[in-house]
Amino acid sequence: MKYKSNIFAGLLFIVYLAGVAYCCFGHFSSLPNVQRSYFGIPTDKIVHFIMFFPFPVLCFLTVDNHRRGFWRRLLLAVSVLAAGCALAAATEIGQSFTTYRSGDKLDWYADFYALGSCTVLTLLVDLILPHKKRR
Repeated sequence: MKYKSNIFAGLLFIVYLAGVAYCCFGHFSSLPNVQRSYFGIPTDKIVHFIMFFPFPVLCFLTVDNHRRGFWRRLLLAVSVLAAGCALAAATEIGQSFTTYRSGDKLDWYADFYALGSCTVLTLLVDLILPHKKRR
């Protein structure tokens, strides 16, 4: 049963990555007008935060690292954070090569805050919640 859940998590992760790629590199000619900022935070930074927030959870679910000790879980969390930051940087660099998008380091910062906060939360949940041992 655990094997099937890992396959589902992996497929969900692939769909998520495809959605991120579409959002980052899609050429949208007409978008609805939205408020430029909420509570002083630019809307596009909020969108970047929301877009990268699920990354650590999906990585943890895909790997299913529950049987390992604290240090291996911490190493997984650091690895997930590094991979997410690399993905976020790659999207910003890739956008700078298009004619219809621009790379912005502030977007990468918003991505990093989302990745960092969700990685910490995911690691805490992974450490606190009891897990059933596999036989």
